[in-house]
Amino acid sequence: MIEHLRRSILPFVTGVAAGAAGLLIFSGEFEKRSPNAMPPSPAAPLLAASETVIGEPLIYPSAGRAKVTAAVVTLAPGQETGWHTHGSPVVGYVLEGTLNVDYGDKGVRTYRAGDAMLEAIGFAHNGRNAGAGPMRILAVFIGAEGMATSAPAAAPAKP
Repeated sequence: MIEHLRRSILPFVTGVAAGAAGLLIFSGEFEKRSPNAMPPSPAAPLLAASETVIGEPLIYPSAGRAKVTAAVVTLAPGQETGWHTHGSPVVGYVLEGTLNVDYGDKGVRTYRAGDAMLEAIGFAHNGRNAGAGPMRILAVFIGAEGMATSAPAAAPAKP
């Protein structure tokens, strides 16, 4: 009988204790009660912008159902993306390497691992891996169903 009670009550008591601990942690009471509690880890902001890197206002697509596409773009040393535009906002975060982006008459910008940007939307640009190793960037395209993430564009005329 005692063995039966121990097998049936012990898991119940353990479950109740675990649940109570979970409630304390998620309610914030744990931090107030425990002097050794670690503070919650805040999110590290990477980017907050209402304009693209070249000063265009942030505009979301209005046609079609919203669609977000995330991709990791990898370029070998010296490799280029080719001149292109985006029809919707693109957030980029350089994971590895160095990326030079030529914005024509708006200049060239250099992005390194850890840099985030709100990419140019309707303005032709070309990215080039400027480092000795691979360059990887996480690109998050904030578009709509049926909308391409990018479109080829002609290089701007040289002055």
